Amino acid sequence: MPTIEDVEDALSNVIDPELGLDFVELGLIYGVEIEGGNVHVTFTLTTPACPIGPQVTEQIDEFVSEIDGVEQVTTAMVFSPPWTPEKMSEDAKFALGY
Repeated sequence: MPTIEDVEDALSNVIDPELGLDFVELGLIYGVEIEGGNVHVTFTLTTPACPIGPQVTEQIDEFVSEIDGVEQVTTAMVFSPPWTPEKMSEDAKFALGY
């Protein structure tokens, strides 16, 4: 059965093309739920107008589906609470000069 750590490792391959950092470090992954072989990922984008939503959804599905034991991946893109730079990891803040 997949673990939260397995899923977060897979999600570290989802890169924001403008910032060049992954969604986990940027704090854009809001939640991971695992029930058996079903994984649900809740995520956001830096702004609601960001055009990469469909690309990100495809990447999440692709990378998480590669984990042993994953049978189904579902996603939800949310904008509440809104993303802020404070949600980033310390490494991401340093890389982006925050």
